[in-house]
Amino acid sequence: MRHHRVVSWTLAPLAAIICAGPALATPGSGITITPIVNGHFGTLQINTASDKTDKWGLILKTLDDSDIGSSRVVVEPQGSGGWHSHPAPNFLTVIRGTIEWVDSSLCTVRVLHAGDSLIEPAYRAHNARNPAPIGGETAEIIDVRIKPTSVVGPAFRIDEPVPNNCNF
Repeated sequence: MRHHRVVSWTLAPLAAIICAGPALATPGSGITITPIVNGHFGTLQINTASDKTDKWGLILKTLDDSDIGSSRVVVEPQGSGGWHSHPAPNFLTVIRGTIEWVDSSLCTVRVLHAGDSLIEPAYRAHNARNPAPIGGETAEIIDVRIKPTSVVGPAFRIDEPVPNNCNF
């Protein structure tokens, strides 16, 4: 079952005024994202309950066509991703250096070192930075994402305003 948004034409002028206001985005700086691969898999329905490895099993289901992709993210010392979110979960593993990651709803900094991983929830504003001093170690992350096929390239990053409840 698909859900559709219905926009009343009487609200269109108000939406135009709101969208014409100043941008509140917080772009990243000192960050380079290089796509590694993106594969199209259609609708996913995987359940390994009958073929488990010991107690481990997997259930993965998408409701529409899906892509699975990966990128290498390089963050220079004092670089930052800027406040943003994604329309799907993003699985991160730090492969070099240190990253400070903060979720806008918690406002606590999680420090990740090489070998550490985390999952960024869908539509949750967050920011990440390399705390190394200028001239220090560059941080690198590999991200893997399962996402709707219709979300391509830069559309996977949704700029978010600086949250008023965090000082990061």
